[in-house]
Amino acid sequence: MSEGQPLDLGTMRVAGGLPGEAPQVPEAESGWAGRAPGGSLDGEGLVVRRGGVEILRGVDAHALPGRPLALTGPSGSGKSTLLAVLGGLLAPDAGQVLFEGRRVVAGDPDVRRDLGVVLQGYGLVGLLTARENVEIGLRVQGLAPEQIADDAERALHLVGLGDRGDHLVEDLSGGQQQRVALARVLAPRPPAVLADEPTAELDHETRDAVLGLLLDYATGSPERILIIATHDPDVAARCADHVRLLDGRVGPS
Repeated sequence: MSEGQPLDLGTMRVAGGLPGEAPQVPEAESGWAGRAPGGSLDGEGLVVRRGGVEILRGVDAHALPGRPLALTGPSGSGKSTLLAVLGGLLAPDAGQVLFEGRRVVAGDPDVRRDLGVVLQGYGLVGLLTARENVEIGLRVQGLAPEQIADDAERALHLVGLGDRGDHLVEDLSGGQQQRVALARVLAPRPPAVLADEPTAELDHETRDAVLGLLLDYATGSPERILIIATHDPDVAARCADHVRLLDGRVGPS
């Protein structure tokens, strides 16, 4: 592997959580935040318009716990837009997204806690360290500072960056930044993870390890929802379900 330390996924194969731990899902004081999903994440009749152009044209997509879903299609087909809508980052112009039968409202704090999204731009703060970036995603859980520090450290080790926690993000390579973004999303153990091209910046060996990590997270105990938007046919082939987009519509697989 060319970057960082090797990923050791062995402790996560069965547990589906962070290394050396039984699965733990934070209890929510209200709403759905922090629970393992018992139902699906569903997009129904999704339409998104930009500048008079329909980016999504009545798209349906359904993801189940334990059955990773690949969003595929050529560049410009609407994969990233669909992932953003399903992840509660973008409100559709028509249609709706449901998580466990509850409507997903873009920008809702509970949605942000339960739907962990890794975007291509990573969304990291360059002047903060890798550890501090991961801790950002944990603070919204209302955890004690000691727990936040422990969970951030475990998540960085999980993605093979245990020795990079004190490095500023701006000093890390693109592939390392991508893995920091993944650690930030996985650290709170959300019931659903949505990742946009999560292996695009990685060398072959690291790509396989990161993909294995995501698939183990989805199919472990508890089972969780995983949606991956990808151009990589090898990544798509390892997912149980598929939605292929062509010009903003669902096309043949």
